[in-house]
Amino acid sequence: MLQPILRYMPHEYNFDIVGVRFASYLLTAFLVLGSFGSIAIKGFNFGIDFAGGVLMEARAPQAIDLGHLRGEINGLEIGEVQITTFGTDGRDVMIRVPQQPGGDAAQNVALKKVQGVLGDGYEIRRTEVVGPKVGGELIISGALAIALAIIAIAVYVWFRFEWQFALGTCLALCHDVLTTLGIFSIFHLDFDLTTVAAVLTIAGYSVNDSVVVYDRVREMLRKYKKMPLPELLNSAVNKVLPRTLLTVFTVLLTVLALLILGGSALRGFSIAMLWGLFVGTFSSIRVGLPVLLYFDLRANDGDGLPGGAAAQAQRKAA
Repeated sequence: MLQPILRYMPHEYNFDIVGVRFASYLLTAFLVLGSFGSIAIKGFNFGIDFAGGVLMEARAPQAIDLGHLRGEINGLEIGEVQITTFGTDGRDVMIRVPQQPGGDAAQNVALKKVQGVLGDGYEIRRTEVVGPKVGGELIISGALAIALAIIAIAVYVWFRFEWQFALGTCLALCHDVLTTLGIFSIFHLDFDLTTVAAVLTIAGYSVNDSVVVYDRVREMLRKYKKMPLPELLNSAVNKVLPRTLLTVFTVLLTVLALLILGGSALRGFSIAMLWGLFVGTFSSIRVGLPVLLYFDLRANDGDGLPGGAAAQAQRKAA
């Protein structure tokens, strides 16, 4: 399948990424500010993991008519109930009942209503109740996980390269995370623990792209000491662009398969990954790379000795 694409795909590019950086900055500012605005005004549509509620797994004696079951349960007027099937034979169902106003008593009433609709034919295999306090703790834990992941990645890039590259990586990661959260806020998509997992996956994918580009930049800094920095950055990103596009295409096939065939249980994760796939590639090339122009990369003389120490050492030895 990939062979026809590889045959007609250019193996060399000559895009002026650095020359159009201000247009990229404007688009980045628009996406980030729009995401901030939506999160501040609309907030998130938290799922049961964060908002609280009841999670029930049941098994039917035969294949489930999902449309009929949804109609009966939604007629109970207990909020927007999420109903999804899983497994290979269509007999297993997962029901998520949102947090009910009125505390535990109201929650138990809603649970009994759902059990009444299912009847004796269904085997209740699991019932979990998530209270609002637990949901609040999960929100804090999820935000902390994302923040610590960004810090840990920045520290790794700092030790692996230089602080300039770490700062560029942080900017790209913050852009990816904020715009992904903005997508969930703008379109009021369900935000649950799978979304947090998707955001962390996006961060890993984005830093992978950034490290590949930065490694080529560092290599060229050592090899072409007199090449103008804008030209060097453009050359570096154009050399790794074929590899980046192939990676995007192959991951895209997987994400589309999850989105189309994964069902509603994986829809939020798939949408986050699909958005993150494009925005992560964009930020690595259009955000994390051009900002290196504003740092004195030549001060290291390409040898990792700060403040031009490499050049001074060579002069003293001579």
